[in-house]
Amino acid sequence: MAKINKRNVDAAEVRERDYFVWDDDLPGFGLRVFASGKRSYLVQYRALGRTRRFTIGLHGVWTPEMARKEAKVLLGRIAQGENPAEARQLDHKSITVKELCDLYLKDLEEGLILGKGGRPKRPGTIVSDKGRILRHIVPLIGTRRVKDLTKADVTKVLKDVMAGKTRRNIKTKNLRGRSIVKGGAGTANRTVGLLGGILTYAKDAGIIDVNPAAGVKKPKDQVRTRRLTEAEYRLFGEILNEAGRNPNYAMTVEIAHNIALTGARRSEIIGLEWSEFDGDESCLRLIDSKEGASVRPIGLRVIERLENLHYAEGQTFVFPGIRRRDQAFGGFPRQWRAIFKGTDLEWMTPHVLRHSFASIGNDLGFTEATISAIVGHSRNSVTSKYIHTLDTALIMAADTISGYIHGLMDGMALKHTSYALDRFSRQAALSRFLGLGEVDIERGANDATGLPKAA
Repeated sequence: MAKINKRNVDAAEVRERDYFVWDDDLPGFGLRVFASGKRSYLVQYRALGRTRRFTIGLHGVWTPEMARKEAKVLLGRIAQGENPAEARQLDHKSITVKELCDLYLKDLEEGLILGKGGRPKRPGTIVSDKGRILRHIVPLIGTRRVKDLTKADVTKVLKDVMAGKTRRNIKTKNLRGRSIVKGGAGTANRTVGLLGGILTYAKDAGIIDVNPAAGVKKPKDQVRTRRLTEAEYRLFGEILNEAGRNPNYAMTVEIAHNIALTGARRSEIIGLEWSEFDGDESCLRLIDSKEGASVRPIGLRVIERLENLHYAEGQTFVFPGIRRRDQAFGGFPRQWRAIFKGTDLEWMTPHVLRHSFASIGNDLGFTEATISAIVGHSRNSVTSKYIHTLDTALIMAADTISGYIHGLMDGMALKHTSYALDRFSRQAALSRFLGLGEVDIERGANDATGLPKAA
């Protein structure tokens, strides 16, 4: 065939086996005639010592003139060292978002994905990540190729989750278990945040050059500012006392008390192990928290509650499961909702108790650094060192805050004051510490002779 044109292509006979026809005017440009009668245009070239073929497209979709122009472009790129056949093969094998997520989850479970503070992600975080991947990311863009994703695609994921397009009510493997998948701004924010982390993982692995999630505007998380008033603390105590009369709720009631009196995270109290409770040093030595290992001073009221709990020989958790004693108690969320349903505190979450604890501490005059050390805020990265150098001050603060909250929950109407500015309280405490007896109340807080001199 002198030249590949429409007349010659249409005239090419069909044989029992596929064969090739080559163009005399453009070396490397050819036509493949299939035994089925189909015809396709291609270029043939050598790369790395091998003969390679690159298919341009089928006759009918491509005309001979269009195919010839494309062949000239391809042969020009080949002359400059490119390998279009290999590039297409790599393109066909380029992984999808689902395949990327599978790689990410595998490394995540092996502890190779680092989270806050350069530490492997915690088991609870891994469970949350899996849920967001399987319930939101994969259903929305799982079949898309990672290298084709754009910022607009990530923004669409954000909007779709916010709009509730991935909302589901799914039956789980557990008996009578349900998984309720919600949408909304908060879920969308965390899902796209995770997607951005997965795409950063892809960038580090050389799968993509640019992270398309970078710069995506996410809705601002709702700032939790709600705290319990003193009247609500008293109501909270009444509700817990009432619920405590039901033996089925005893564990949840005790957990709620300890969250309220420590300002700890819900997971930190539910998963508390006996080995982490140090009553002699008045602290919890958490092996693993959201911020890693953490030492938390606790007040006397907390120590008394924990010491009064039943401890069975070999029991790991302070609050063990009902059926599985080797696991932490798992019925807290359901029982919490049942206890407060229909009450004026139905809106309250366990996190409100944490925020309220910190707020009460502020009301009583303690500094942000002190409160952060007690509740284990992330901004205090030296909590462990802090408690060893200011141990007494922190325990005093924990005693004061937990004691005040305990009094409110017992129904007391307290007149709080900034402890550090109450001179008479300071004089009385110092007098007792030095063994000099009680300060004469009649002398008044401002009497300079109110504190006896040491002999």
